[in-house]
Amino acid sequence: MTTVFDFSAEDAKGDNVALENYRGKVLLIVNTASKCGFTPQYDGLEKLQADYHDKGFDVLAFPCNQFGKQEPGSNEEIVEFCTTRFSATFPIFAKIDVNGSDTHPLYAWLKQQAKGIMGTERIKWNFTKFLINRQGEVVKRYGSQAKPEQIADDIAALL
Repeated sequence: MTTVFDFSAEDAKGDNVALENYRGKVLLIVNTASKCGFTPQYDGLEKLQADYHDKGFDVLAFPCNQFGKQEPGSNEEIVEFCTTRFSATFPIFAKIDVNGSDTHPLYAWLKQQAKGIMGTERIKWNFTKFLINRQGEVVKRYGSQAKPEQIADDIAALL
C-alpha cells in the first residue's frame, strides 16, 4: 500500500526531501500562495505548527502558481515572504503543480485518496488541505475556506 512516506519533493532550497523523514508524524499538506485572499491562513497554519509540533505534527507547504497566478515569486522570495510576514517555521517546499499534466506525484496520490466535492479529484483553489495520520494515510481533505483553527480538533485527535 502506498503512503505519503513513499514520496519525495524538492524543498525551497532545491534539495530533494524524502517524506519518509516525517514517518510517525501527523501532517497537514497545503498548497499555498502569497497573493491570495486566503493567504492570511498562514497565521493559522503557523499557530498549528507552534501548538502541535512538539507532539509530532508538521505543516508542509507546497506553493503553487496555478490559481490566478497568485504565487509568482521564486522559491527564495516565497520563503522570505512566509518567514518575515507570518513567522512561518514549518517546511516550505519548491513551487509545484497540483493539477494538469505536470501534477506533482504526491498531489496526484493525495487527490486520489481524498476526493473533493461531488467526487472530483481536481484541486479547486489555493489552501486546499490534506490531513495525514501517523501511518501516512490521508484522513481528510479540506477546501480553501476551512480555516486552520477549524482543523485543530481533527489534528489533536490524531496526536
